[in-house]
Amino acid sequence: MSTASTVLGVDVGSNSARAVAVDRDGRVVATGGGEYAGAEAWAEGRAEPAAWLAAVVDAVRETGVRPAAICVGGQSPTTVPMDGSPAVTVLHPAGATLGFERQHYAQREFLGIDGVLQIYDWIMNRLGATIRQSRWPGDVTLNGYGRRAATGQVIGHTDGAFGLPADIPLVAGAQDAFFAFWAGGVDTPGRAMDPGGRTGGLAVAVECPQERGADAMRSAAIGVDIVGGPVSSHGLIMEWLAGLTGRPIPELLDRAALIPPGADGVRVLPYLEGERAPRWNRELRAEITGLGSGHGPGHIARAALEGTAYGLRHIAESLRVPGLDVLVCAGSPARSELWCQIKADVLDVPVEVPEETDLAAYGAALSAGAGAGWWPVPGDAKSGSWPRPAGRVVKPTPRQVYRDGYRRFVESGDAAERRLRQLEASK
Repeated sequence: MSTASTVLGVDVGSNSARAVAVDRDGRVVATGGGEYAGAEAWAEGRAEPAAWLAAVVDAVRETGVRPAAICVGGQSPTTVPMDGSPAVTVLHPAGATLGFERQHYAQREFLGIDGVLQIYDWIMNRLGATIRQSRWPGDVTLNGYGRRAATGQVIGHTDGAFGLPADIPLVAGAQDAFFAFWAGGVDTPGRAMDPGGRTGGLAVAVECPQERGADAMRSAAIGVDIVGGPVSSHGLIMEWLAGLTGRPIPELLDRAALIPPGADGVRVLPYLEGERAPRWNRELRAEITGLGSGHGPGHIARAALEGTAYGLRHIAESLRVPGLDVLVCAGSPARSELWCQIKADVLDVPVEVPEETDLAAYGAALSAGAGAGWWPVPGDAKSGSWPRPAGRVVKPTPRQVYRDGYRRFVESGDAAERRLRQLEASK
C-alpha cells in the first residue's frame, strides 16, 4: 500500500480531459485539465487517440501530485484501434440506437479490424498497463476488447513515459456515467443524478429486485441497482445556441435568468441528435415553437433549459420508481444556478450540487483509491462506504407553468413521432 497522500482520477470527456486528485478523506486537493489538439477538425464521431492521450498526460501533470494510484475513465461506448489510428466515438451513428454492448460491436465492425480497446484501456496501456478490458460490476465482457479487469483492480504501473513518474499503480476504469453515479452517491435508493455534459440523462438508485431488469445497472453498493437512461443533446443544445447566436453560454444564461418561468410561451424540444431515453428515436429533431417578434435569444435559452428539465422528468415518469428524493447535478450544467433551479422546480425535488462538478473524474479517483487499498472496490460494500464531494442544495419551487409546460413538452414529442411515422408510411 502506497504512503502517498492522494489518488488521481481522470475523465476523458467529449471536449477535454479532466484530472482530480483526492485525499483519504475524499477532499479534492488538486485539479488539472487538458485540451484535445486538433479536435475542431475531427469528423463527427471520430477522434485521434493520440490527442486524448496527450490531454490526459497534461491533466495529470497539471495537478502537480505524485499519487498512490491513477485511474482513467471516460466516454463510452468508444472504440480505439490498438495501433492508435482514428477511433469511433459515442457520437458516431454506428450502433447508436442499440445498447452499449451492441454499439461497441457496431463500432468495431465499422472500423473493420479485430485489435480494439475501450478508450480508457488504450490510454492506460500507453501509460504502462497491460492490455485489459475494464468492466464495472455486472457489465458483460466484450469479445475482442482484451482480457477482463474489474473496476478498481490494479492492471499495471506507469513506465516513466510522457514525463510521468514510473511505478505508479494504474487501476482499471469504467465508463464516465458509472463513475459519476459512484461519486454522487447514487447507491442509496431514492438518490438520482443527471451527469450533465454535452448529453445528460437520469439515473435513479433503487433496491435491487430478486430478478434484475434487462436495463438495470449495478450501483457501487451491494443490493442497489440503477435505472434510467441517457439523453442525446442537453448540454449540446446550449453549445449549438451559442454558435447560432454568436453569444457565449454564460451570456445566454444571464439573459435566460431575466426571462420568467415558461419563457413567455417559447418551447424547445432538445432533440438535436435525435433522442435516447425515453423515446429511443434517432430520427427526431429539435423544435422551437411559440416564437414571436418580441422574443429574443434569452427566451430561446430559457426555453432550452426548461426543455432539458422536462426531458429529465419524462424519463423519471417513464421509470415509475417508488420515489425520487434528491437529484444530484454534475458536469458543466451544474455550474449554472439557474439551470439547477429549473431542474429542481420541474422535477419538484431538491437538487444537490457538488463543489466538484466533474464527478466522472472524482469517481475515477475513487477507483484509484480502491486500487490503492483505501476503499472497497465497487460491488463489494454497502451504501455510503465511499466519500463524496461536499455540496450545496437547491430547494424546489413547484410552479403551475412548469406542470403545463411539461404536458405540452410530452405532447409535442408525441406529435413529432406521429409525423415521422406518417412520413415513413407515405414513402
